[in-house]
Amino acid sequence: MLYTENELKLLQDAVQNDPGNLNAWISLGNFLMDSSRFNEAVDAYQRALAIDPKNVDVRVDMGTCYRNSGKPEIAIKEFRKALELNPNHPYGHMNLGVVLAYDLKDNVQAIKEFERYLQLAPNSPNADNIRMEIQRLKSIK
Repeated sequence: MLYTENELKLLQDAVQNDPGNLNAWISLGNFLMDSSRFNEAVDAYQRALAIDPKNVDVRVDMGTCYRNSGKPEIAIKEFRKALELNPNHPYGHMNLGVVLAYDLKDNVQAIKEFERYLQLAPNSPNADNIRMEIQRLKSIK
């Protein structure tokens, strides 16, 4: 989704005027993540998690931002925290699999995470791609 600078200003004003507004912090984080401003997005997500520490979606998005800002180890910690809160969060498993496969080259664990994702979301739009990726990773050995 593309946002405008005007929308960014509105979100920044919203969190400044009401620092306890969880939805405003999440929206700001999403805006920044979608704008590839990953470090700023992490800050917004951390503020959201200070309000709602059990928000699994925010934690998964924050993990994605950490990965995209070159911090895969921190990303993995966030994905694992999210999965402790909700072991059945499909995108937590998928994103953990991505970092394990592409950043840490831990194909065995990545396959397990991708397979768990497919158990939870067998008909997701990217399920066929994930199945192909599992086969590719298995062929690497």
